[in-house]
Amino acid sequence: MTRPTLRTTAYWLTTILGPASFVIGGFLGVTGDPQMLFTLHHLGYPDYFATLSGAWQILGALAVVAPGLPRLKEWAYAGFFFQLTAAAASRAAVGDGLGHIVAPLAFLGLVAASWALRPASRRLTAPGDQEALMSRAVTHRELALSTR
Repeated sequence: MTRPTLRTTAYWLTTILGPASFVIGGFLGVTGDPQMLFTLHHLGYPDYFATLSGAWQILGALAVVAPGLPRLKEWAYAGFFFQLTAAAASRAAVGDGLGHIVAPLAFLGLVAASWALRPASRRLTAPGDQEALMSRAVTHRELALSTR
């Protein structure tokens, strides 16, 4: 495998296992899954938190996998960071075991890898970053040509 292909494969693998899998947790939250509600009660959160958090998880996962929208992707990744670090802190606060505390942080590793490996077309560019702008322009041009 060539280097760009390896990086792209690693990006999609970490994205599917990390941010995109928030769709599952989001669905469980929105539908009020009994196990999720039990865990939220154990952590001291009210029922409505499952619906609120679940909706944001689904929207964040969709933002990360959708083409374009680099600023929205940054916010989605930030939201995953906040949620996963809060999950670890919540587990620690109620005295849960080390495995329950480390699990969200391990998951955060997948989210961080997805963020770090994302292609230039999915990154927020800094003003004057001509290389990233050109990469995004080529990607959009190729996309437009391939849909004709």
